[in-house]
Amino acid sequence: MKYMGSKRRIAKDILPIILKDRQPNQWVVDPFCGGCNLIDKVEGKRLAADINPYLISMWKALQNGWLPPDQVSEEDYIDIKNNKDAYPSYLVGFVGIACSFGSKWFGGYARGYNGSRNRNYCLESKNNVLKQIKNLQDVKFYAYDYTALMIPDKSVIYCDPPYKNTTGYKSCFNSAEFWEWAINQSYFGHKVYVSEFSAPDGWECIWSKNITTTVAKDTGYKQATEKLFTKSL
Repeated sequence: MKYMGSKRRIAKDILPIILKDRQPNQWVVDPFCGGCNLIDKVEGKRLAADINPYLISMWKALQNGWLPPDQVSEEDYIDIKNNKDAYPSYLVGFVGIACSFGSKWFGGYARGYNGSRNRNYCLESKNNVLKQIKNLQDVKFYAYDYTALMIPDKSVIYCDPPYKNTTGYKSCFNSAEFWEWAINQSYFGHKVYVSEFSAPDGWECIWSKNITTTVAKDTGYKQATEKLFTKSL
């Protein structure tokens, strides 16, 4: 799953494109909301969903005034990972992302050294989500798979799905089924935009940019070309 910060760097580039033809009172829908790093910069009617119920529980708790912890030890991280039912779902959601390396869902306890001090990933993420939640108060959050989401008529849909041939979804992600679903949404009258490295025939690349991505502890960083696609009918 691509969570905290995954789209923060490019939101300013792609949002003007996505919202260019948006009509008054038209919904913006993000079926793979993750860290909400794009929809938190949108105004008006918004709907956000994610297959991870712990993540959605976290966002809803933040909407209701919950304050995440300043620090989580590695021992607590492991215990929460192994005993999720023993903890509040919103805390599990926060720890599973905010305290994990690369914000990958329980992908290993995040630790590091930053300049002259030990880095506190937990506190950094807490501060980030508290800034974000100010702009997410009226967002409708749902813990649904994208295929089960009820989308308002003629919405603007922005999709940031797990990229093909990469890891990172709660279960095995079928890219072919996703693209078929996205095509159908276009036929239903929605305007659909998809972030990916590549797309099937018939999808137009309307923006691209070279970025540095975090992939894993053992492989470090790599360069990739982020692209935005849309379907013209």
